[in-house]
Amino acid sequence: MRPAVITIDGPAGSGKTVVGKRIADALGYLYLDTGAFYRAVTWLALSRGINPHDGAALAQLARQASLEIVPPTVADGRPYTVLVDGKDVTAEITLPDVANTVSIVAAHPEVRAELLPIQRRVAGQGNVVMAGRDIGTVVVPKADLKLYLDAPLPIRVARRIAQLRERGIDPDPAQIAAEMAERDRLDQARAVAPLRPAPDAVIVDTAGLGIAEEVAKILDLIAKRDR
Repeated sequence: MRPAVITIDGPAGSGKTVVGKRIADALGYLYLDTGAFYRAVTWLALSRGINPHDGAALAQLARQASLEIVPPTVADGRPYTVLVDGKDVTAEITLPDVANTVSIVAAHPEVRAELLPIQRRVAGQGNVVMAGRDIGTVVVPKADLKLYLDAPLPIRVARRIAQLRERGIDPDPAQIAAEMAERDRLDQARAVAPLRPAPDAVIVDTAGLGIAEEVAKILDLIAKRDR
């Protein structure tokens, strides 16, 4: 039978968001990037001057804030709209200062504990593609289909640079490479829910694939499971 819950994990720049959204659209499923919740908390903490190393304060912030991810409210190519206390912060949570801090925020067990029930409620509704870094290992360990997208760091860096340039930002390639390598290190080394493939995940090496090829490969995998 077609999987009711599909999880997509992997490091930054592996293509989770674009691929996940296209898979969800093809299946008529809801798409949810759970990392957006952590970025929203990070953005809120930075905007309020809260120390990203203060787990207790961050958890309280996550508990008190209204965090929502809804279908796109603006036709600008976004896969969803992120609302914090009713404010559209979809663009703000992708800015470099948030991207460079989110792994610190996400490493706090208190923050993860606050956001985990929200993510599991979405999964419980079924017909959903959920992308993140611990979806198949922690959030939905019994998901019907678990995918892990990966690619070498230089390829992921090149993708991120291209994304930023499309938004009119001219990044320093060396800085982007260093920041992404550090984010990998933090994600993989954190004590709670580290980034790693689930034992039963299908690992998809995206290095030599374009987006359309990645999507076709995954849809073919789903079709074979359907038969």
